Amino acid sequence: MIDVRPFNSLGAANHDWLDAHHHFSFANYYDPKRMSWGPIRVWNDDTIAPGTGFPPHPHSDMEIITYVRTGAITHRDSMGNVGRTEAGDVQVMSAASGVRHSEWNAEDEPTTLFQIWIEPNVRGGEPGWGAKKFPKDNSAGKFAVLASGFGEPDALPIRTDARVMGATLKAGEILTHEVGPGRHAYLVPATGVLDIDGTPVNARDGAALTEGHFTIRAVEDAEIVLVDAA
Repeated sequence: MIDVRPFNSLGAANHDWLDAHHHFSFANYYDPKRMSWGPIRVWNDDTIAPGTGFPPHPHSDMEIITYVRTGAITHRDSMGNVGRTEAGDVQVMSAASGVRHSEWNAEDEPTTLFQIWIEPNVRGGEPGWGAKKFPKDNSAGKFAVLASGFGEPDALPIRTDARVMGATLKAGEILTHEVGPGRHAYLVPATGVLDIDGTPVNARDGAALTEGHFTIRAVEDAEIVLVDAA
């Protein structure tokens, strides 16, 4: 019920300005056993050098969630949106029928982030973008819903049957999570070490979870991101 993908087993590409690690097949990294996890298609662990970033490029038919771990990222897109998302906060872009955007580290320090792509329920439609600051105490010792396809009022909307959740745990604290029938969950500790039902999961490892009830214990202080998708 738990498949751990150690950080050192992930696909990797270092472009000097970008140090990228891929939990799933992406760009020049291909592993037929790691194409996706349900509708979760991409989970990239990126470090972006100061004053660099992704120039304008297109996307379509994908829900793209960016969770900033350290630093900040500045977004611009063809819809006219401009926004700066800081550590612990989240931005969402529904690429829909098509959009161009850039992501730039305008800071004087490296920016680290998770970029997560989830397949939408329906192709096409009008693209959209949004970002939100989340009070840090909302996720202390519990999961906070950061993005949701279920209309939850405090979460950024996404067009897929999924939730993106975040939590911070002190060493010894415990969370539980239930993965329902037919659903897929993927969990990554941004920092810290976890024990999930007796299985160790280190910082930046991935844990693919199938149907069942899971007990998540922090072995040391940890910051967690979890996606639960149909």
